Amino acid sequence: MRSARFTLDPAFTVGEVNPRLFGSFVEHLGRCVYTGIFEPDHPTADEAGLRQDVLDLVRELGVTAIRYPGGNFVSGYKWEDSVGPVDERPRRLDLAWRSTETNRFGLSEYIAFLKKIGPQAEPMMAVNLGTRGVAEALELQEYANHPSGTTLSDLRVAHGDKDPFDIRMWCLGNEMDGPWQTGHKTAEEYGRLAAETARAMRQIDPGLELVACGSSGQSMDTFAAWEATVLKETYDVVDHISLHAYYEPVDGDVDSFLASAVDMESFIENVVATCDHIGARLKSKKKINLSFDEWNVWYLLEHQKEAAENPLDWPEAPRLLEDSYSVMDAVVFGSLLIALLRHADRVTAACLAQLVNVIAPIMTEPGGPAWRQTTFFPFAQASRYGRGEVLDVRVDSPTYETEKYGETDLLHATAVRAEDGTVTVFAVNRGRTGALPLEVALGGLDLTSVVEHSALADVDPDARNTLADPERVAPHPVDGTALRDGTLSAVLEPMSWNVIRLA
Repeated sequence: MRSARFTLDPAFTVGEVNPRLFGSFVEHLGRCVYTGIFEPDHPTADEAGLRQDVLDLVRELGVTAIRYPGGNFVSGYKWEDSVGPVDERPRRLDLAWRSTETNRFGLSEYIAFLKKIGPQAEPMMAVNLGTRGVAEALELQEYANHPSGTTLSDLRVAHGDKDPFDIRMWCLGNEMDGPWQTGHKTAEEYGRLAAETARAMRQIDPGLELVACGSSGQSMDTFAAWEATVLKETYDVVDHISLHAYYEPVDGDVDSFLASAVDMESFIENVVATCDHIGARLKSKKKINLSFDEWNVWYLLEHQKEAAENPLDWPEAPRLLEDSYSVMDAVVFGSLLIALLRHADRVTAACLAQLVNVIAPIMTEPGGPAWRQTTFFPFAQASRYGRGEVLDVRVDSPTYETEKYGETDLLHATAVRAEDGTVTVFAVNRGRTGALPLEVALGGLDLTSVVEHSALADVDPDARNTLADPERVAPHPVDGTALRDGTLSAVLEPMSWNVIRLA
């Protein structure tokens, strides 16, 4: 097989990586919160009931902005249920996931959780525009962000949080185009409500960053028309529009699954085109950025079938959407990360959905251990080494045929140049059987050595980390990668995620 090739040159760049690209998502869904991040009776629990074994893994994962509290959950959310003395908080029916919400973990606990992760973890709060509206959003903003001297800010102080939460980024609802959403709206209805909410919130604080709901996916019948209608109403008062996408193999079509990032890149580029079209029509110089605030591999069809056959009867924190991820899933996952980095000029926030237990990189057992799923490793490596300026990568690659996307490159790659001049290449070989030789010309880059080449691959693409065998899969070092006379040479194993660090 011929080699895949591309050239790196510091004169040709995409843009700076916003740290928010490595965000995640905590929703009151299944065991993400209860027995996930919060389990007061767990042996490792701290005084706040947070699992310290999970906190350690979250820090290692390197997440930044964490979106909360949903997701579909937010469209029935009453924020005032989640504050104040825990034993006085009401129990509520959660229509989104047919569960009972105890509200033992709420707004204050979420902020405390972020502080324990570290200063890189910032809040990204969603407001309920499904069953509620402008007034309730303003009340939440006043409670959370106003220092003191008003009824709601003083109530926060009385609840034990003297300092305001200083939430800077707010999502104006969630997936409001989806018929499954409580309070589902048309584009016209939602656009008007989002604009009214945004203007009102900016009257309190003009410096907020606000995210309008885009389509729930590129496959929606209303896709692009929804974005255009919403942005006509909100263009001047929001900063971002959201994108959500999940991928899984359908009918055993593994080759198309491995090429999922083709769809993700198309989705991004189509939303950018729609944003810029509306900007041009409005004669605005402003650019709307993208918040890809839900993305992952998710075996959704399996879960939908299970839910239809076994409807829930309002349990507390049931085991829901607990996908176990294989090496193949992790390779696709890594390719999705590459897609986000390749569009860092406009994708300025992204949230891996979700953080713990629910389609997550971290799994826990109640009263027992926590462990890393296969998808943990690409995210942790990208968050650690994917900071800086994204270099423009245009591959010349052998191709393969896919049913969904036609002829597709075997190589999917990007590269990030750090502030100190070092460069990290992230590369996926989509080929299921053959190794892929790679050559990278390093024009104008003062690089002389390969610091490390690690790969996530396995002779068994279905290998995974489980409760019984939590360390079955991990990245391994790759020998033979070399940098000579300005050219990087490497061999990418079949179906592999690769991180090559150069200095």
